[in-house]
Parts: sequence; structure tokens; C-alpha cells
Amino acid sequence: MELPAEAIDRLLDCWPVGRLATLGPGGRPHLVPIVFARVGDLLWSPIDAKPKRAREPARVRHVRANPAACLLLDHYDADWRRLWWLRLDARARVVEPRDPAAEAALAAAVSALRAKYTGYAGVAVLRDPPLALALETRSVASWCAGRSAIPVR
Repeated sequence: MELPAEAIDRLLDCWPVGRLATLGPGGRPHLVPIVFARVGDLLWSPIDAKPKRAREPARVRHVRANPAACLLLDHYDADWRRLWWLRLDARARVVEPRDPAAEAALAAAVSALRAKYTGYAGVAVLRDPPLALALETRSVASWCAGRSAIPVR
């Protein structure tokens, strides 16, 4: 059974982590866990100040080359009646505040991320120079094992 629309909305507003899939060189899939916040019709994921292996993370390089992305939220439980997943196929873009419109959108995203994640109280939400991914959902697919699986969080 599919997740009801209200459960999907709750998950996009409250679920703490998603798995972002992008396409690397040669179409090779690349999957990483991300934090995200919803502002309007977009999902935002920051490139924050925590240490990274490379100056620009692979997910950013991949999105610059190919905007196809997928975000998966899911829940596993030993009680299989409580299983669910939500997949959003999206068009991603790298956002850098080079113009006033991007600055305003990025500021709203930072505010939403701070409100959702208490860990950002003492850590910069965006690295310097600021950088984030914006995901525009193109299609939604979901599944849950039954009524008892529908998340209430």
C-alpha cells in the first residue's frame, strides 16, 4: 500500500536523514546519507562545514554534471508490519549565492535546517563559500506494509 499524502508531508518535514543517489562518471550510482529540509516545493541539503575528503564533495560534482537525483527515506523494523519507504525522483541543482534570488532562497533553507536539526546550533550550516543542493521533486513513489507502518513521527 502507498503512504498517504499527509504521511509523506510529515516525513518530508520531520524525517532526520535521507539517502541521496546521484550519477557519477559513466552513470555509476553514488549514494550518501544527507540531512535535508523542505522549503516550499524544494528540498535543501547543505554542504556544511564538517570536514570533507575533497574540496567539493562527489555529490556536488555529480549534480553539476547530471541533475538526475533520487532521495530515499525508509524505515526498517524487525516487525515487518511496520516497514515503509518513500522515494523522490528529483532534478537537483547546486546553489551558490551569486545573485540576490539565490541568497534569499539559501537563507530560507538555512533557517529551515537550523529549525529541524539541533546539531546546527553550534556548527555552521553552510561552509565558506556557501553551497547547497536544491532538489525539485519530479515523481514520488512509496510503500508501506499496512496501516500500522504509517509513520506518525
